[in-house]
Amino acid sequence: MTTVTVRAPAKINLQLAVGPLRPDGYHDLVTVFHAISLFDEVSVAPAEADSVTVSGEGAAQVPAGPDNLALRAVSALRAAIASGTGAPGASGRSGLAGRTGAAPDGRAGVAVTISKRIPVAAGLAGGSADAAAALVACNELWHAGLSLQELCEVAARVGSDVAFAVLGGTAVGRGRGERLMPALVPSARYHWVLAFADGYLPTPAVYGTLDRMRGPLAPGPAPELSDELMSALRSGDQEKLGRSLSNDLQAPAISMFPALRKTLAAGQECGALGALVSGSGPTCFFLARDAGHATDLAVALSGTGVCRSVARAAGPVPGATVIGPQAP
Repeated sequence: MTTVTVRAPAKINLQLAVGPLRPDGYHDLVTVFHAISLFDEVSVAPAEADSVTVSGEGAAQVPAGPDNLALRAVSALRAAIASGTGAPGASGRSGLAGRTGAAPDGRAGVAVTISKRIPVAAGLAGGSADAAAALVACNELWHAGLSLQELCEVAARVGSDVAFAVLGGTAVGRGRGERLMPALVPSARYHWVLAFADGYLPTPAVYGTLDRMRGPLAPGPAPELSDELMSALRSGDQEKLGRSLSNDLQAPAISMFPALRKTLAAGQECGALGALVSGSGPTCFFLARDAGHATDLAVALSGTGVCRSVARAAGPVPGATVIGPQAP
């Protein structure tokens, strides 16, 4: 096998509750991740040294050097396999400890090729999706045999959203978002419309704005999972789901990108069941009743002039998945 191609999904946050700033510079979160059918594709092949090539949506904004999240994932996986250690799991002991299977040659590299459809710095975790895809692809390329849980352990070391991009589906995230528990809800299918903004918002800046808005004397309560949201997901009640969407980062994102207020209002006026800024923004997403309603909503929203472009997506979908091993 010389090339492995993996498809990884974007995410939206059906809930994003943000706790006070921690001493390590992060915030404790409770979030409900939802993987949707907007995908990046990542291919890996053996090479003399690690490299990355990016094409497609926002390619010019993606780092091509060591700061690229997919390359960091490759390095993390290589180190974990070589040392037999990874990030501790729930038991405090890595599932990689004592592994005796195949490991990559530490001197060998991989050529990573990323084809992007997920916008960059848009609140959709496109970089995390690419990192997850690189982990899954290299696990296949190197015949390493790591389990899904083991890959998630390595992913948690790479970035806060990377483990979810490996897992997919709908899941509750805690900590920085890296501690995951699949949501035990029926396999309902939801239809979404995404409104892409003409611009981007750096995630750290949005969190910093939230901290300033809260002020030093009112850092915010500890985050809690929304009972209303989980009830809506368990029942498949779309009207209730639309009403229970929530995001603590929406207010700071709007303060930094005021046009989002018009985008959210336009989607609601066009008949969306729910409207929310995705993650740290500036993408907005809207819940539709079904596929036909999603088409109508996308057409209506695109005609309002409140966003750069729109896309339809459904969810939940699986996490990073091998779609194209290619033999010599």
